[in-house]
Amino acid sequence: MKGTVNESLGLRANIGQFTLLVFVNAFVGAMVGLERTLLPLLAKDKFGLTSSFAVLSFIVAFGAAKAVANYLTGALSNRVSRKKLLVVGWILALPIPFLLGWAPDWGWIIAANVLLGVHQGFAWSSTVVMKIDLVGERQRGLAMGLNEFSGYVAVALAAFGSATLAHRFGSTEVIFYAGLVVAVCGLLLSVVWVRDTRRHVAAETAVSCRKKLRHVFVDTTWKHKNLSAVTQAGLVNNLNDGMIWGLLPLLMHQQGYSLPTIGFVAGLYPFVWGVSQVFTGRWSDSVSKKQMLVLGMLLQSVGISGFLFADNTLQFAACSVLLGLGTATVYPVFLSAVADNTHPEQRAEGIGVFRFWRDLGYVVGALMTGWLSDWAGIGTAFLAVGGLTALSAFVIQIRMSDVPPCDAPLPVAIRVWIRRKLNQIFVVKLAF
Repeated sequence: MKGTVNESLGLRANIGQFTLLVFVNAFVGAMVGLERTLLPLLAKDKFGLTSSFAVLSFIVAFGAAKAVANYLTGALSNRVSRKKLLVVGWILALPIPFLLGWAPDWGWIIAANVLLGVHQGFAWSSTVVMKIDLVGERQRGLAMGLNEFSGYVAVALAAFGSATLAHRFGSTEVIFYAGLVVAVCGLLLSVVWVRDTRRHVAAETAVSCRKKLRHVFVDTTWKHKNLSAVTQAGLVNNLNDGMIWGLLPLLMHQQGYSLPTIGFVAGLYPFVWGVSQVFTGRWSDSVSKKQMLVLGMLLQSVGISGFLFADNTLQFAACSVLLGLGTATVYPVFLSAVADNTHPEQRAEGIGVFRFWRDLGYVVGALMTGWLSDWAGIGTAFLAVGGLTALSAFVIQIRMSDVPPCDAPLPVAIRVWIRRKLNQIFVVKLAF
């Protein structure tokens, strides 16, 4: 393939821009991590909210706004450019610390989380698509592992750090000052040093074997078996993440755990999730993405259910680690699997549709588990979500198949076909 150095695909050829985008995504993750431990507790202690459903309203606002922003990012990326959408995302982040830090009532918190959701949708989606553009087909799993590693380790460190500092300086002060620093740094990096990746898309399009989808939204949502299997799992994954975000601090608070301990357990889950993705992402480039997704969803199910039986800090931490490992096993695979099944020119839109449904999981999770928690207790919400996560793994097993890369030799394609048929036979025998 001919082209300039800027058009070359691969991690090594684009290491400078790729590394910069990893750092930018760390700031994106830190922005949401700042409130991950503190807001559910502020809702009870500062604003006097007593209903779990009311407390989780900020996650509903966040998830709905992020889902729409994800879709818009995908739809506009080819027309507006990835970099411009990334910069817009950071501009929208600037008012968030003021809304959170100066909030006189819960309505300001809701407004801040609408902005936070739009910021996350534009900024995180843009960095995802740009990294996939840079590395090409062979290293997508590794690229997504590094992307999600940076983002979710930052979420974890911000969650733990904000809880620790809030214990000494106060929650609203920490959210305000740290949030302002993160937003300004992210904006400066994006404006000054990030470059757009349109020419990389053109270079991959010239050699791609993928057929274009007729209707990207419909195919990704339902018609295309692989894409729809990944999409439903993404929704369930964020459904359970939304519940953990909102209800795990409350569950531990009810049992008398201190704020630093709650922050440690709440931060441990995204920390393990983030660090492990470096390995799981690279692993997914050489093994079955389908089986990794099945395994990861089952691990999540066990970890979520285990929180109900934990009665000391070590057991809560163990469940958090297990949940983090399960999420790490699926999260980079989601994005690389969507990219594997879409044409390069439709990739941004396909990822946008997937992330639209995935982040609607926050809305569904907050509404469903908030209602269940108020009606039947927090334990019922944890059990229901654990069961739903296991069911999602079964859907992947039945519906999804592995796709060889465009440049795979014939024996690889044959092995993938044989594995797919054996999976179908196994499922038929299991059903009877």
